[in-house]
Amino acid sequence: MTDRKAQLAANLAKVEERITAACVAAGRKREEVTLIVVTKTYPAGDVRMLSELGVRNVAENRDQDAAPKAAACSDLPLSWHFVGQLQTNKVRSVVGYADVVQSVDRARLVTALSKEAVRVEREVGCLIQVALDAQESGRGERGGVGVGGIEELADLVAGAPGLRLDGLMTVAPLTGAYAGRQQAAFERLMDLSTAMRRTHPAANMVSAGMSADLEQAVAAGATHVRVGTAVLGVRPGLG
Repeated sequence: MTDRKAQLAANLAKVEERITAACVAAGRKREEVTLIVVTKTYPAGDVRMLSELGVRNVAENRDQDAAPKAAACSDLPLSWHFVGQLQTNKVRSVVGYADVVQSVDRARLVTALSKEAVRVEREVGCLIQVALDAQESGRGERGGVGVGGIEELADLVAGAPGLRLDGLMTVAPLTGAYAGRQQAAFERLMDLSTAMRRTHPAANMVSAGMSADLEQAVAAGATHVRVGTAVLGVRPGLG
């Protein structure tokens, strides 16, 4: 085993321990929480090693990095999640490899995703990105739709050909009422998920929590956590 693969294996083991401990503390089964490893800025070689170590879900936030990486790893048994703010001019490329787009936050994006999914005969899972720092139906600082815009957008995705409404996603906000209150933010997301599932019962995915706050997300009930730094290390150029 190479030094890098050994490092990734050790980091994965530590994250696994954290998720397991958080599940125990919350009275949840470990299999209720899926780990998504955020591989942005890291090479395809790392993705390949992660796959060999048992990782099955990876996430990217920039199409220009993700598209060639996904192509280089197309032989691997991976589900690719797109988690960044998505411009409509990148939709054709993203639909080519993404199994789930976690950052759906406006009607125009739904229309573009649906059109392309139908064209290439794929079904793309969609999460509504919720901005807990936004006005009722406004946009968040880091993308996402305000709480008041969820229902309309969910109905739009559910009725769009080629798309599947999978659930909700959020990023702990840096501003507003939930700034510095990750647990409260994630609990609010769970409440919103419960409300949405009254109309869309199959949309039960709740993506929340990252390296620093995965425990709070698990405690709140998240089904998926998105972990990058704790698995891959501090990203180049970020410290």
